[in-house]
Amino acid sequence: MPKTIIVSNRLPIKISEEAGVLSYNPSEGGLATGLGSIYKEGDNIWLGWPGMAVPDEAKQDEIAAHLAGQNMRPVFLSEKEIEDFYEGFSNETLWPNFHYFSQYTVYDEALWLAYRQVNRKFARELEYIIEEGDTVWVHDYQLLLLPEMVREENRHIAIGFFLHIPFPSYESFRQIPWRRELLNGMLGADFLGFHTYDDMRHFLSSVNRLAGLSNANGKITVDSRLVMVDALPMGIDYEKYEQSAASPDTLEREVRYRTFLGSGKLILSIDRLDYSKGIPQRLRAFERFLYTYPDFRGKVSLIMIVVPSRDTVPKYKQLKEEIDLLVGRINGHFSRLNWTPVHYFYRSFPLSALSAFYRMAHVAMVTPLRDGMNLVCKEYIASRLDKKGVLILSEMAGASKELSDAILINPNNMEHFVEALHTALVMPEEQQKRHMGTMQVSLRRYNIHSWVKLFMERLSHVKKAQEALMTRLLDDTLTNQLVQDYAKAKRRLIFLDYDGTLTGFHPNPEDAAPDESLIYLLEKLTTDPKNETVIISGRGRHTLDNWMSRFDIHLVAEHGVWLRRKGGEFTMLARLNDGWKSEIMHVLEGYVNRTPGSFVEEKDYSLVWHYRKVETGLGEVRTRELTSHLKYLAANKNLQVLEGDMVVEIKSSDIHKGKGAASLLEAFPADFIMACGDDWTDEDTFMAMPPESYTIKVGSTASAAKYSVTTVEDIRLLLQKLIEN
Repeated sequence: MPKTIIVSNRLPIKISEEAGVLSYNPSEGGLATGLGSIYKEGDNIWLGWPGMAVPDEAKQDEIAAHLAGQNMRPVFLSEKEIEDFYEGFSNETLWPNFHYFSQYTVYDEALWLAYRQVNRKFARELEYIIEEGDTVWVHDYQLLLLPEMVREENRHIAIGFFLHIPFPSYESFRQIPWRRELLNGMLGADFLGFHTYDDMRHFLSSVNRLAGLSNANGKITVDSRLVMVDALPMGIDYEKYEQSAASPDTLEREVRYRTFLGSGKLILSIDRLDYSKGIPQRLRAFERFLYTYPDFRGKVSLIMIVVPSRDTVPKYKQLKEEIDLLVGRINGHFSRLNWTPVHYFYRSFPLSALSAFYRMAHVAMVTPLRDGMNLVCKEYIASRLDKKGVLILSEMAGASKELSDAILINPNNMEHFVEALHTALVMPEEQQKRHMGTMQVSLRRYNIHSWVKLFMERLSHVKKAQEALMTRLLDDTLTNQLVQDYAKAKRRLIFLDYDGTLTGFHPNPEDAAPDESLIYLLEKLTTDPKNETVIISGRGRHTLDNWMSRFDIHLVAEHGVWLRRKGGEFTMLARLNDGWKSEIMHVLEGYVNRTPGSFVEEKDYSLVWHYRKVETGLGEVRTRELTSHLKYLAANKNLQVLEGDMVVEIKSSDIHKGKGAASLLEAFPADFIMACGDDWTDEDTFMAMPPESYTIKVGSTASAAKYSVTTVEDIRLLLQKLIEN
């Protein structure tokens, strides 16, 4: 029975040891809650580090045996591996780079080697339990290399990956020396999920510019395998926080806390100690607020909870000292006998205590300088049972894309920050309820369980799409069947792409005119009265007309802009505008000037940049730049950028080969239909064909075609067999 294997750096359990006795406490994190519906079922497994170094093998066996009963499998790491892999590369290299704190980023070859070694250790542990048909779901930045490592040994297995922190822009990510290896590692997955569209966009940009792979609507072809990328914002267990807010323990704590704090308005801040959270900026904003609005002194207090994290690391220790000084300064300057401006707690709290704080707070400040999602703001909203309260949320948090009814701020804009605090504290209750109610409806619907369900559905969808694109090699048995069907057919319709299908590619495109062998094949095909033969190409109409005028043949030129039926004239399949060409031509000529050996081919309604003669390496670099540039220009012009074999073409989005093929399919009903092509512009032709058609792709990449052959010579050999029958 196929199973699902969850893989993360940490297992959803906290293991501690006291006097030689191990204790196991389940994690209360949102991910552990959401994935409980998966890993606790049947033979499913969660694989990860148990959270402590266990050098004793007997104790390792004891832990493994205990966790096996809870559907968990540990990956044991040494103290050195924890230091170099987790504290080192994961949190000293990836974390600061991905959060745009490049000044804190460490580039150390030894840490990189440790990171790769631990990812390989996870892969080896997986090999003990992976079986055919299983699904693997890898989580977060500590295991970026793992999907590719799993793929190496399990080519067809379903692999998902989700990144829980931001993915940085290309300009930040490119600074990492091992950027290509990290991207290739992630691309071992079939489906990659990110919290926001911006994260997804940054990832695709880096894939395009560093790995040389383009995408269409988040779909990438990696080694003939379809990979999909999407934005799926993670939710919370809404009912859990809603129920906790109403529990007797929470209500009792609220009364106790309120008695201590008094009747003033409360602003809540909860964060782990980290430079990405913007805690000092928050304190400075509150301090400035008290200066700007002195009437609020004695009437409002800030409850600041900072959860300890890595405070022995120098920059975290320095951050802790800065926070301590700021709290001391504010309290020292503004405090009264009956009022403390900042109630500061450097510790963690149980859920019932957090729920009490959520219930009490009139305002929640969630203002990170950069955050992947941030679930604290969602927990606050779920806990507001009376629908009162105001959320001040940083635009830099992934949650801001969902929670537009919050007061959104740039945490670096101190003036705006202060005014947001004032607006939140004086907001009428009816307005509070309206905004809070809207956000609660959204979060209740898109909770952690719907996020898990949606991710697994998307992964399943990708695998089905991969299966649909898998082509069978056109072997002798299939070839014989095709030839037999051709021979007995009374009416035949044959679609043939030109470059890469009937003839190979040439440094000079004009040298690709039909040779004697191809002329013979086309003459035989087109003189058979049962055949309707179509050349369907990206070539310009004048070139095709010049090369094919001797044949009784249909021509579809410029990917479907022009159609010429046998004996007729070229007509346009759709009314198009070429007013965009001058602007795009200017851009292309700029790239020609910077790229010796490249040139531009101008067609009636498209432009093509050729780089077959360009120095190896330079052409690929310029292509990435040009494609990115053209896609930006094409966004609002209804244009499409196509990447072919050593060419980049830009044309109208309203036309493609499939439309030209559909027109001829309707005009010439046939009992034998065949379509042959070699690149992704031919996919529209394949998809336009009826189910019973023979669709053949030249090359091994994934395709909508049913069958594949290896070379142009294979297509010519097939045509030779057809005309001999």
